[in-house]
Amino acid sequence: MNRLFIELYLDEDVDVLVADLVRARGFKAATTQEAAQMRNDDAEQLAYAVKHRATLLTHNRVHFETLASEYFAVGTTHHGIIIAVRRPVYELVRRLLIILNRVSAAEMKDSLRYI
Repeated sequence: MNRLFIELYLDEDVDVLVADLVRARGFKAATTQEAAQMRNDDAEQLAYAVKHRATLLTHNRVHFETLASEYFAVGTTHHGIIIAVRRPVYELVRRLLIILNRVSAAEMKDSLRYI
């Protein structure tokens, strides 16, 4: 079954307030803390997001660009990665909502976006 809206999974380096603010706008979001995935490495975080058909939100550009390349090279699918520059939480959420309101889950699949 295809989902219309992106569902987010926040890497542990993203402030948990982001999830609360996104949920307040009607979107689904889970944090590593809620999913009991703290201290897992980046590959495990992405694998968790894939398993739950979620787009991963992170500040960790270097590692997740590498993982996205590795997934592409072997033809493995993911549900998108959003790499965010560290900014104040409300500014980050404002930028994130632009994607959530304009990009479908299908369009996000296997893509890497920057905010």
